[in-house]
Amino acid sequence: MEQVMTVDELAVGVGLPGSTIRMYQTKGVLHPPRRQGRVAFYDASHVERLALVQRLQSRGFSLPAIAELVKAREQGASVAQVLGVGDEEGPDDWVRVRVRDIRRLVPMGDVRPRLLVRALQLGLLRWRRGWPHTRRWALEAGGRLAGLNVPCDDVLDSFEKLRRATDCIAADFVEVFERRLWPALADGAAEDDQLDRVRALLVELTYTAETAVVGTLRESIRDAAEEFARRHRLVPNDDFRPAWVEEPVPIAEHVVRTEEDELPDEPTIQRFLDRGDEQDEPVR
Repeated sequence: MEQVMTVDELAVGVGLPGSTIRMYQTKGVLHPPRRQGRVAFYDASHVERLALVQRLQSRGFSLPAIAELVKAREQGASVAQVLGVGDEEGPDDWVRVRVRDIRRLVPMGDVRPRLLVRALQLGLLRWRRGWPHTRRWALEAGGRLAGLNVPCDDVLDSFEKLRRATDCIAADFVEVFERRLWPALADGAAEDDQLDRVRALLVELTYTAETAVVGTLRESIRDAAEEFARRHRLVPNDDFRPAWVEEPVPIAEHVVRTEEDELPDEPTIQRFLDRGDEQDEPVR
């Protein structure tokens, strides 16, 4: 049977004055009690909420910020939506997938429920109010792949591998946030409200991660394209050297990889660092 308490019993249980509990209700950080006549009864959910409020206050969150977090979560918002990370209008917003969209993405005769079930299991689709929804970027990318006649099973296989990889990358960046940035926030908890500071740091970290991932992916695609071209003999042999390689133009010397690429030892790198940018001669 669920335990119920009066405000005085709740106050004793959580170690707070009854007036503070009522103030929390007024501020919107504590949900209302169940009433029987003129008596208000509280339960375990109120104890849990008060523990959360105290924990967030100890970390520098103001009551208005806590109320904002609580209200958003009660309305089903994700942490990303609450913090303003990755759920704004644009390529990340959710759009309804209509039957004509599915027929455009999947060749006629291949539209099978199992494909949608797998996409739902992978998180590529969500089912809401009788309609499938997906991120706008996924719908657009799917349309381009369908235009290239890439089979749907191959697309889903690739997405599954990609999601595993991005989950690992995201976990690494969050670990950096928790290990390097969060302690400083906790130390400064008494200075000001933390919600805006957490938002700003996570937004910055998100954009930094996106930049790093996109840049690294482009490098990987360039290398994979080189290997593909060699495998199918679409480029000259490695011993072919055009005349301009001997005297590369400034841009070419930065973007063209040749057999002269070096892996310097640490003393060479240290001489480069000690020299600075004043000299134009290469370090040997």
